[in-house]
Amino acid sequence: MTTSITDTAPLLIGGELRPATGGATFDVLNPATEEVIGRAADAGREDMDAAIAAARTAFDTTDWSWDHAFRARCLRQLRDALQGHIEELRALTIAEVGAPHMFTTGPQLEGPVADLGWLADLVEAYEWVTELGESEIMGVRSNRSTRREAIGVVGAITPWNFPNQINFAKIGPALAAGCTVVLKPAPDTPLIAAAVARIAAEETDIPAGVLNVVSSSDHGLGEQLTTDPRVDLVSFTGSTATGKKIMAAAAETLKKVFLELGGKSAAVVLDDADLNSACFMTALNACTHAGQGCALTTRLVVPRERYDEAVESAKGAMAAFAPKDPNDPGAFCGPVISAVQRERIEGYIALARQEGGTIEIGGGRPTGEGMERGFWVEPTLISGLDNSARVAQEEIFGPVLVVIPHDGDDDAIRIANDSPYGLSGAVWGTDPERIEKVVAGIRTGTLGVNGGQWYGADVPFGGYKQSGIGREMGREGFEEYLEIKSVATPA
Repeated sequence: MTTSITDTAPLLIGGELRPATGGATFDVLNPATEEVIGRAADAGREDMDAAIAAARTAFDTTDWSWDHAFRARCLRQLRDALQGHIEELRALTIAEVGAPHMFTTGPQLEGPVADLGWLADLVEAYEWVTELGESEIMGVRSNRSTRREAIGVVGAITPWNFPNQINFAKIGPALAAGCTVVLKPAPDTPLIAAAVARIAAEETDIPAGVLNVVSSSDHGLGEQLTTDPRVDLVSFTGSTATGKKIMAAAAETLKKVFLELGGKSAAVVLDDADLNSACFMTALNACTHAGQGCALTTRLVVPRERYDEAVESAKGAMAAFAPKDPNDPGAFCGPVISAVQRERIEGYIALARQEGGTIEIGGGRPTGEGMERGFWVEPTLISGLDNSARVAQEEIFGPVLVVIPHDGDDDAIRIANDSPYGLSGAVWGTDPERIEKVVAGIRTGTLGVNGGQWYGADVPFGGYKQSGIGREMGREGFEEYLEIKSVATPA
């Protein structure tokens, strides 16, 4: 099931595992070693067209969309089949994504796979028809109801940072709702999506055309999903800039879009908080998976009178998260995904110096055994800047944390909200009333208080402002893939 450099991860189109048209392939690198770990089918427009056609046919001509019990069974089949290959998938995730081993026991693999069972349970318990009772209008008495129905064909475009989590956060609820899917994974991480496609095709009863997986080295191939009138919804996770382009392109056919975009989340520390705990946990969060997470807290907003203390505390914490081989069970911060991403991060660190910031720790590439090759960046702490600095405003997507002073609770709220994004954040304090005021004041989609963790299958995730439109996961994420039909019959 796993892919080696001697074979090519295929496309899944209309239930068939097959090569791209013309046999085109592209290499996939291990970000920790820069070694080629496999080849992926390099699809073109003809392949994407075939996948969309297969998804459209499967939705329009099969009973997939209304056979709720069958869909629940298929979701459990897929979960069980994936769990039967979990060690192979773990090894592939570590090699392709550079994800530290410890995270594959949670959101990088095992958690999203298990969550397919939660979705199967939801399908069975969901109120697909809601009775509204009788009404009389102009002498006509009617019984009225609403029905929830699958929206249709879903184009899912996913990024490279948490591919299992995000692939399943789109595939899972879309299939649960009764939709058919065309998944386009990121060019950096196609192998894990192809492995899931093979398992679904060979070990489940999911009908042909219901799930299609189309890998390509062309970042622009996903545009076909946004413009094709046969696609009813585009679900995208990635940069805000790309999200804006997708929204504009989808407007031509008035298709629904779900967008989970960028973040520049703030950890707000009040003056009565346990400062060391807040600084340690924020540094840990910023270094998680080498900072490659849209919801990670990358601004540490601390009381001005404790600023120097906070910098020293965060500096000590960052030192504890030195990059390691992601196969190491103790690794927390692995490599970044590519040379391009490393150069982007290094550019922001250089910009911080130009803006007058101080690099308290990190700022370069780590040295030592195992670091000669691969895309490594040292965890980096920046001080001496305010919230107007570009490194405090723009998403870096690397293990970089900026410490910003505030002058009281209201100022801390102002700083947290002084961002084009509103995806996540954290609040640290002791007084419940003050904490509640800050929680209510910060305009963001998720917040953790004093280390509380909001992530879960039943928790909706998404953002305010330019962090996106809609919610993923939870009941709300499932309902993104549904339409509402109102029906009246004679009473």
